[in-house]
Formats: sequence, structure tokens, C-alpha cells
Amino acid sequence: MSKFLSYATLFFGLAFIVGCIPDPISAEEQLGMDTKKIKAYLADNNLVAESTASGLHYIIEEEGTGGHPNLNSEVTVNYKGYLLNGKVFDQTNTTPVTFPLKNLILGWQQGIPLLQKGGKGKFFLPSGLGYGRQATGSIPANSVLIFEIELVNF
Repeated sequence: MSKFLSYATLFFGLAFIVGCIPDPISAEEQLGMDTKKIKAYLADNNLVAESTASGLHYIIEEEGTGGHPNLNSEVTVNYKGYLLNGKVFDQTNTTPVTFPLKNLILGWQQGIPLLQKGGKGKFFLPSGLGYGRQATGSIPANSVLIFEIELVNF
């Protein structure tokens, strides 16, 4: 019977511990927190950005010409991605890279079509348009991401 008591104690102890772990915040709450961070970053850096209903904030630095890509386009870009603290987590070097737009994170799927060929922009992605609750490489979970993107071709 003592083995049963040990297992029961272990089971209820684990259930208590798991029950004390707070539920993750909702996507809407996370978007609200991320939006505050983006707006603070923009204010601190004297930047003015447009925004979309999804929470993407963007600055078109060069318009470009020749139309806009769509979700089915293959896009060739130069880019630099970094966190709000300035830490660069990825970038192209001297050679642009080509991707199917539909295979990229939501922030790129929404942001790159705002550019025309040769256009450049800065995009501020709430975590839900980036990697969300999933840490990826050197990017912590729930990170706001900043991308400087030049649309070379599509």
C-alpha cells in the first residue's frame, strides 16, 4: 500500500504544480504588449510608421517601381533582421537571396507586398507575425522583430 501512497502523492503533487503554472496570455494580449513596445521604439528613435490591422508597423524608405509582388511571387531581397535591443540575428551579406513569399513568416508575407521592385522599407513585426511563442535560434519567444528589407526583384 505504501507504493500506492507514494504514487498518489507524486501524482497529486505534480497536478498541484502544473495547476499553479499560469495560462499563457492570449494572442490579443501579446499583440497589445508588442504594440506598446513597437510604439515606444518608434518614439525613442524619432520614427513615424504606418500600421496595419494585424499590428505590422512599417516605413517605406524608397518606393521602387514596377508593381508589387503577391503571395505567390518568388522575391529576391537584401535584408537585415534584428531585435528591439539592436541585436542582429540574420542578414544578407553581398548577395541577395530568393524565397517563395508564401513560405516566409507572416510579417514578410504582409510587408513585402507593400514594396515595389527596388523599394526599401523597415518593418516592425509583433511576435505573432514573426515566430510567436516559439524561440528560434537566437530569437527569444514572443520577440518583436525589426527587418530592413530591399526588394531587389520578384
